[in-house]
Amino acid sequence: MLRELAVQNLALIEDVRVDLFPGFCAWTGETGAGKSLLLGAIGLLLGERGSADLIRAGQDELRVTGRFDLTRPEQKAAAADLLSGPVEEDDLVLTRRLARSGRSSALVNEIPVSVATLRKLGEMLVDVHGQRESYSLLQPAYQLDLLDAFGKLTDLRQAYVTVADRVRGLRHRHKELTDHRQARQRELALVRFEREELDAARPEAGEFDRLQRERETLLNAQELAAFNAGIAARLADDEGCVAEVIAKLIKPAHQWGRLDTRIEEVAKRLEALRPEVTALAETCRDLSESFEADPQRLDAVERRVQLLKKLEAKYGRRTDDLVAYHASLGDKERELQKQEDDLSGIAGQLALAFAELKEAAAGLSKGRAKVAKKLAAEAQKHLADLGMPKAKLDAVLEPLPLTPDADVPAAGADHVELMLTANPGEPPRPLRKVASGGELSRTMLALKTVLAAHDPVRTLVVFDEIDANVGGRLGDALGQKLARLGESHQVLCVTHLPQVASHAARQWTIRKATAGKRTSTTITPLESDAARVEELALMLRGDARTDTTLKEAAEMLKASRKPAGK
Repeated sequence: MLRELAVQNLALIEDVRVDLFPGFCAWTGETGAGKSLLLGAIGLLLGERGSADLIRAGQDELRVTGRFDLTRPEQKAAAADLLSGPVEEDDLVLTRRLARSGRSSALVNEIPVSVATLRKLGEMLVDVHGQRESYSLLQPAYQLDLLDAFGKLTDLRQAYVTVADRVRGLRHRHKELTDHRQARQRELALVRFEREELDAARPEAGEFDRLQRERETLLNAQELAAFNAGIAARLADDEGCVAEVIAKLIKPAHQWGRLDTRIEEVAKRLEALRPEVTALAETCRDLSESFEADPQRLDAVERRVQLLKKLEAKYGRRTDDLVAYHASLGDKERELQKQEDDLSGIAGQLALAFAELKEAAAGLSKGRAKVAKKLAAEAQKHLADLGMPKAKLDAVLEPLPLTPDADVPAAGADHVELMLTANPGEPPRPLRKVASGGELSRTMLALKTVLAAHDPVRTLVVFDEIDANVGGRLGDALGQKLARLGESHQVLCVTHLPQVASHAARQWTIRKATAGKRTSTTITPLESDAARVEELALMLRGDARTDTTLKEAAEMLKASRKPAGK
């Protein structure tokens, strides 16, 4: 519900603030006073496009603020979804600013949002009637929503939506796998080839460096053998070798050691060095024998090194990295093969899901076919009360294609179109193509009255066209319908007919006032019966009102408050 509206610097409106209430609220006043401006302000608040020409002369910016009560849990949830975050309070404060530079900005609860987000919130909160493009009921998708709500088909529709989402998901996955099948099969073939190639090569961590060292050893085997044999000879085998020299030094060292303990220590160290020299000579002798030319092994090492070099160049990885890459190929092959297997499996799942979809769509279509005529018939009764007794309203359902190749319809395999035959002899026309604004507005009101308990929109704004070319008797019927709609909705209506205004639960008068050289629009609540009677009398006779006119206005107000049928 729109609880409060504040408008600054919008054309004739300098600074206006109005508190609104539940039920049927009527705005009245002379032509040109600014009623349409206030309704235009609501349009701006709901994300409609604005122009710098709307800004009051001498000002740089216009501003519109509206506070909406979120009276239903589903509204709060929908608002949270649109704002991508929780809505803690039970109301939303929407603000729209438009600068003379043309820059526009929007806020929700002081948080900047896009004008598109403001528009989506507006569609959820308010149903504006009067500007043809704003009629939500003219949109077939919205008509379908209300038809399902009216017929209590929510469970059938949800069953369809659930399986439709599953079908779309499976189609998307199937298409994704199919579109990439050739590339995947090429990749799978490559992965298998690489895995088999590396299986055969079996590279090992550290292998390349180890083979390089072995290769150098084999290439220099003779020199290594000669080097180690030479050491053994000089240490222990040749005449005058180190071992002999040490042996000759031990005895005199002991003799001189009797005179000086330090020399005795040298003798002991020479004795300890002798077996070490002998052992070292033995080690070198063994090493010399171990280094022998092995052309076959050298050839094998050379071939292995060349293979590893070739693999490194081919894969762009060092041998140690090839080991890790080799290990990953098995997992990659299994994943690619799983995708191939999934494609076959998904095709089967998709066939089953599509069969479920057709069954769900058929059940929903059957329910809609039963409800559509009932909705049209009930609305047509209200059209008779609204001065269109010969009008004919019909809800035409047309099947939508439901084939494996077609897009999955969002809300079932039906397209609904509300068709109006306003006068006998005329062809039926879709509501969105009805030429007469008055006929369209009254048809909207008839439908709204029928759908009042099912329409999630809480605030309905009806423009001047609702009473266009309507006389007093029909105006009374319009007022009654609006009052009835006000029992479940907040109804805001600009009207020129006192018969309509008298049925309002609340009434405001909109006037132009001139101070100095500036003209401004004001809106004043009529809080007493006397004030309302005065306004109704002005609407009946203008400034020529008399006591008789005042009595007539008082009777009109009194009669509007009588329960229906009394």
